[in-house]
Amino acid sequence: QLRLSEFGGGSVEAGGSRALSCVQSGSTSSTTFMAWFRQLPGKEREGVAAINTADNSPWYGDSAKGRFTIAHDGAKNTMYLQMNRLKPDDTATYYCAAGWTGGHLLDRKSYQSWGQGTQVTVAS
Repeated sequence: QLRLSEFGGGSVEAGGSRALSCVQSGSTSSTTFMAWFRQLPGKEREGVAAINTADNSPWYGDSAKGRFTIAHDGAKNTMYLQMNRLKPDDTATYYCAAGWTGGHLLDRKSYQSWGQGTQVTVAS
């Protein structure tokens, strides 16, 4: 069974940077496509970025383009999200996802496995 654990959340001032990581453990057979999502209370879980871990091809949601970078290190079974030029609107709980079942890579319905989430708070 695949387990996902996010690290790196915390508080940061607007304009600053934060790096998140997602460590995969257990069975990693379903990690060809992985993604980062974020969610505010009462809101839909939004796709931030996705990656093909076979060749590190990235996809980005509109909110992440030009500011965030997704990466994956197969040797460490770890996915990363480098977030730069953070804004207060980026405040959310960030989740990593795996177990892609087909469908759009930034659609939450396309993933079966989720981490517990890590909170990022951007102060204005």
